[in-house]
Amino acid sequence: MGPKRAELFAKELGIYTVGDLLRYYPYKYIDRTRIYSIAEISSTQTHIQIRGRITAFRKEGPKYKQRLVAAFSDQTGSIELVWFQGAKWVEKSYEIGVEYIVFGRPALFGRKLNIAHPEIEPAALFENNVGTSLYPQYSLTEKLRAGYISSKTFQKLISGIFQSPSLSIPESLPDYLLKKLRLMPLQEALHKIHLPSSPDQIKRTEYRLKFEELFGIQLKILRQKIGRSQHFKGFVFKKVGDYFNNFYKNNLQFELTEAQKRVMREIRTDLGSGRQMNRLLQGDVGSGKTIVAFMSMLLALDNGYQTCIMAPTEILAMQHLNTIRNLLGKLPLQVMLLTGSTKKKEREIIYSQLQDGSLHILIGTHALLEDPVQFANLGMVVIDEQHRFGVAQRARLWKKNVQAPHVLVMTATPIPRTLAMTLYGDLDVSVIDEMPPGRKPIQTFHFYDSKRLTMYGFLRKQIDRGQQVFIVYPLIEESEKLDYIALEEGYAGISEFFKPPEYTVACVHGRMKTEDKEYGMRLFKEGKAHILIATTVIEVGVDIPNASIMVIESAERFGLSQLHQLRGRVGRGADQSYCIMMTGYKLSNEARKRIETMVNTNDGFEIAEVDLKLRGPGDIEGTLQSGIPFDLKISNLARDGQILQYARNIAEEVLEEDPELADPKNRLLNKILKEMRTTQFDWSVIS
Repeated sequence: MGPKRAELFAKELGIYTVGDLLRYYPYKYIDRTRIYSIAEISSTQTHIQIRGRITAFRKEGPKYKQRLVAAFSDQTGSIELVWFQGAKWVEKSYEIGVEYIVFGRPALFGRKLNIAHPEIEPAALFENNVGTSLYPQYSLTEKLRAGYISSKTFQKLISGIFQSPSLSIPESLPDYLLKKLRLMPLQEALHKIHLPSSPDQIKRTEYRLKFEELFGIQLKILRQKIGRSQHFKGFVFKKVGDYFNNFYKNNLQFELTEAQKRVMREIRTDLGSGRQMNRLLQGDVGSGKTIVAFMSMLLALDNGYQTCIMAPTEILAMQHLNTIRNLLGKLPLQVMLLTGSTKKKEREIIYSQLQDGSLHILIGTHALLEDPVQFANLGMVVIDEQHRFGVAQRARLWKKNVQAPHVLVMTATPIPRTLAMTLYGDLDVSVIDEMPPGRKPIQTFHFYDSKRLTMYGFLRKQIDRGQQVFIVYPLIEESEKLDYIALEEGYAGISEFFKPPEYTVACVHGRMKTEDKEYGMRLFKEGKAHILIATTVIEVGVDIPNASIMVIESAERFGLSQLHQLRGRVGRGADQSYCIMMTGYKLSNEARKRIETMVNTNDGFEIAEVDLKLRGPGDIEGTLQSGIPFDLKISNLARDGQILQYARNIAEEVLEEDPELADPKNRLLNKILKEMRTTQFDWSVIS
């Protein structure tokens, strides 16, 4: 490969070495055994192969945008081949009258069929080709195509590598695992993934490479988990004392669900084990995670330790403060709130009381991470909606103590099983999979914009019965101005239909002053406003039992996770609640699938699985916004759940027998872990 092409491969695909090239896998294969006649071709086909002759070349378009067009014919008709770049090279390479095999994607231009930038091969050469009829297709960028790099280029390069007699690719898995799991050797797998001879061979090869990739990840995660439990001692909370017992007997207004009791048992086992707890608590919106977290905090307080809750927004932090103050009743515990808006005088009181130990529970936002925040003895940390905090931020909270506090991470964004095993595989996972009794499932409807008056009529009936309504507009950064215009127009339209003094409409969005926002929220909370129009600031942290209708405008613009979170803002009281999704008529297939999923199910985990299949793991809200932290080259967490589970089981078996991987037979596994070690600090200790 020449230096220019090498630079292109490096810049566009991150391919620097032969190893990188071999690990750049095809995304699909095309069976090129069939040759179509030109008369059979239509623009709906993805790829076709034809046999015929070039009868003429001509140039079209203005000079600065000239394209080269070749007329190509067989006995049944003709089609145009088009090149937008490289006209000189094409005219020099292909001759009129010679028989060629042409491969590409047909498209309509005007009323004529054409194939742009086709792959062309002399028919005589095509017939002499030995090898597969399955042609691998590689993901290419525009710059690669402009540099005349096609899937065929990859095939030639890789074919050349495997023809080298000196090629020897070292094995990455121990021999005993290859035999036990009946996996093909790595060199054979890399050869066959690029140059397969049958669909069955592709399946066997993909399985080997996917297993290796997912096994390496699980080995790393589980090894970290073992290391953490060995090296990080936790405070032992032996005592179940007055705070916990008083609360349980006198302040708990309802019976805990079986799921809540099960999770409490799991947490109590952790807190008494002498190991640092690092637990992920999953539960749908309204399933009762906060009460479980609060009761866990009481155990820390009973044993003489301070606790804190860190939330991503001021609204959510304030919500936690109100909830916990209500739960405490007459318990003699000091609770305070620290956010960016906390006044200097109040801050100084908080800092002082934290250090002398008289402040028992601190609730706050990122402000908890500031240097002056120093605890006397922090025993337990609860992190809510933790995906909104960076790992390094959470580490700062953890480092405020001589010994690692127990960590309970909460999320109302249900995480699919495969993602939980990968992203949170080093945490112990608890799931509250049961809703409190008496909660009625939220009824969800989809209305097109043409039904807006019908929807308004429904809202009026519900308001007249004493209910309140959320109306949420999207707020996407790229179209922020347009979104605010839509919200303001919506506000004007709704105010026209729901006229004062009979109806009061409040509005809350990010451009408002803090005091105006708080005024709007207070009107709604106190029941003085019938309708609250808002952007997604209310996605988390607004708990108004009397609000029983959620209207989501332009619902097609929201992700499934966001739609589910927004719907969870209603259904808090005993009344029947409703979610109405408004959309235009033009919906993409993916948007239609999201809307249908929301109408058909209230199950957050089912919704999360659909979300994973639709969007892929890197986009799932509630995990990581910028992609998963492992470079998956061939596996797909939405499709390869069974292989992932099997890989985890095998990793557990290996580590049970040899936790330190000290046995010589596991030498290669140690090598895998060293190659995967991208950071010196073990972030797993702070979840």
